This record gives sequence, C-alpha cells and structure tokens, in this order.
Amino acid sequence: MAGPAILTVMITGLRPLLRGSTYTGVLFAYGGALASLPLLPFALLPAMMWQSAPEGVRTALVLLVWAALIGLVGLARTTRRILVVSARRLLGLPLPAPAVGRRSARPPGTGPTPAVPGHAAPTRAGRSGADRWRTPLWLLLHVALGWTGALVTGVLLLMGLTLPGDLLGAEARLSLFGWSARADGGWSSWAVGLGCLLSAATACALVTNALRWAAPRLLGPSSAERLALAAERELRLAERNRLAHELHDSIGHTLTAATIQAAVAGEVLDADPAAARAAMRSIEESTRAALEDLDYVLGALREEKGETAPTRTLADLPELLERLRHAGAVVEPELSGGWEQVQGMLSRAAYRILQEGLTNALRHGAGGPVQVRVAATPNGLELSVVNRTGTGSGRGPGAFPASGHGLPGLAERVRLLHGEIEVGPDGPRHWRLLVRLPMRCSP
Repeated sequence: MAGPAILTVMITGLRPLLRGSTYTGVLFAYGGALASLPLLPFALLPAMMWQSAPEGVRTALVLLVWAALIGLVGLARTTRRILVVSARRLLGLPLPAPAVGRRSARPPGTGPTPAVPGHAAPTRAGRSGADRWRTPLWLLLHVALGWTGALVTGVLLLMGLTLPGDLLGAEARLSLFGWSARADGGWSSWAVGLGCLLSAATACALVTNALRWAAPRLLGPSSAERLALAAERELRLAERNRLAHELHDSIGHTLTAATIQAAVAGEVLDADPAAARAAMRSIEESTRAALEDLDYVLGALREEKGETAPTRTLADLPELLERLRHAGAVVEPELSGGWEQVQGMLSRAAYRILQEGLTNALRHGAGGPVQVRVAATPNGLELSVVNRTGTGSGRGPGAFPASGHGLPGLAERVRLLHGEIEVGPDGPRHWRLLVRLPMRCSP
C-alpha cells in the first residue's frame, strides 16, 4: 500500500510542474521585472550623487528609490487596469474590471437610466486611502517576485544544463556568491542536473502560486467597488424584471384577446362574415402591437441597439377597450376627472395595470359586462376593474392556463409606485381589482 501512496503523492506534486498556466504565470512575473527596468536609471541618480556613502548604504538607497518610483507608477488608474487584464489572462483569475469611475450600464436602446423607486441610483465608486495603496503594494510584490523568480530559475536552469558536463568524466563546477556545486561527471552529474531542473520548475510554481494568492487580495475589487458592482447587478436585475413585466402584460393580453377574437370569428364566419372580418382585423392590429413590444424586449435582453421602447399610456385606453369589444366582451367604462391629462410614469403604469386587470377578466371571468373605472383627482388616480365570477361558457375559469405571475407582478408594480392594491371578491358573483396611485409618482 505504501508504494501506490508514494506514487500518488509524487504525481500530485509534479502536476503543477506540468501545467502550462504555471509558466504563463512566471512570464507574467518576468514581465513585471522587465517593466521596472526603465525606472532603474532614475533610482541610480541619488547614489551617483552621494559617492562618499558606503557601498551598502548606496545599494539600500537605490533599492528604496526604485521601490518608491514603482509605487508611484502603481497609483495610476491605468496601471491597475493593465495589471487586472494581464492577471486575468496570464494567471487565469476571474478578476472583474475595476469599477472606479464607471457608471452602471443599461441595455442599449432603452434610453437613460430611470429613477426606479426602491432602487438606489448607481454612483461612481471612490477609493479610500487604504484601497489606493493596494495597487502599489501589488506592483512592488509583482516586481520583487519577478526578479527573485528570474534569478533563482535562471541559476537553477544554468546549473541543470552545465553541471552534467561530459559523460566521459569531465568535471563541471559552478560557483555563485561563495556557494559552489560540483559534479565529477558520469551519471551523478546528470542526477544533479535533473534535480536543478526540477527545482527550477518548482520555483516557477511557487512564484505563480504566490501571485495567484495575492492578486485577488490586492487587485480584486475594493469594498467601494464591490458596492458599485452590486449596484450594477441590482439595476440590471430590476431592468430585466421590468422587461418581464412588460412582456407579460402586453403579450399576455394580446394572446388572450386574439384567442377570444379568433373563437368569435369562427362562430360567426358563416352567419355574419362582416363581423368575422372585423374580428380578424382586430387580431391583426393587436398582434402587430404585440410584435413591437416583443422586438423591443428581445432586443434589450440581447443588449442590442434597438428602437425607443414602445410606450402606451392612458391616452391609449380607448383603443384597448375597443379591441376588447371586438373580442366580444361587453365593457362599461367610467372615466372621470381629466384622466387623459395624466402623464409620465403614472400614466404608463396605469395603462399596464388596467391591461392586466382586463386580461384577467377575459381569462377568468364568467361573461357579462366588465366595469372599468378610472378616476383622476388632484391627489391620486383610482383604477378599478370588476367582472363577474362563476362558471363560464368555455372562456371562463380553466379556459386559459395561468402563469401565477400576473397578480404578484401587479402588486410589485403598485408597491414601487407607493400605491395601494385590493384584489378579491366584490359581492357573491363579482371580482374586483382596485388600485390607488398617488399623483407624486408622476415625474
């Protein structure tokens, strides 16, 4: 059992040495060392001007000035972006792009970012004093590991290639800083050379692992940047939820109305061709409007540059009611208080609320008149849809599958507008949707 265990340990230990990512990480470290060379002449200037100082002091001065210059380069935002991109590609780390100075993006074609109640507006991410020094620290570590790795692996590779010497018995010897390695030729020199090559590969793995450990901590997002990234994700999620509501409201209503209109056209096709043609025309008009909504939503979800979002407001309510009449529904509207003058977000939300309420009345109602009430006052807007309940004739409960998202989405829309919603029975045979929206929601 000891033999397989030892073999497993050896394979596990050698696996990092066989990965290409180990050596791309070392190249990344070497790149940091090479990038610091242009600063070395400037670091030598103070030591050249202080000729009387001891050699050790002058060497320490050069290293300190060199480190200070490298740290100053790390303060630049462009330096950090370059380092993040390089670490992402050569170290294989999922580092997000720096959020400093970015604004949350909105899918193209959707216009400027709206002020959504309940969601914080995205802001620029600032850097604290501690965060500002993370990049210089990374750059100093990067350069130090680069030079250390270059010297160690260079010496080990040189030893691994020269120590074997000649198989016929030639002697090879390498001295460095008072330390020497020697082989008298033969197979012992080859064993020493192989050990040096393995040590060089191990040094490469250590340098790469050190960089991979430090990169998320020093190049990763700071607390302020994490907040900015979270705000971006929240805004995108809110936008996608809004698009989902739009798709549910518009497409759901259109398909419900078109299904009923098609049934009506089929029933009166022989007895009343003119009514059948009117129903087919209504289907064409409503589906064309739904296609516009669908194209807009799909384009936004694909983040393609699209047209301006189709906006329907309370001014389009008469057209909506007319389509319902073509579907065979009896609609009794009660509109009062200058409702057609309501503008902006409040008008758009009111249209969608009424559209969802009428769709539910068509899907789950039991026939009979559908009462629609819109009352505008100086303080708010009151919307009401009342329909009969009970057993319908093929178009009542159970005729259409319910997704279960309509009323929760409606309640969420009303909540974001700081309104009130009441849904439930209205007497023994009616169902009522009542929504009150404050006027302050209108921009």
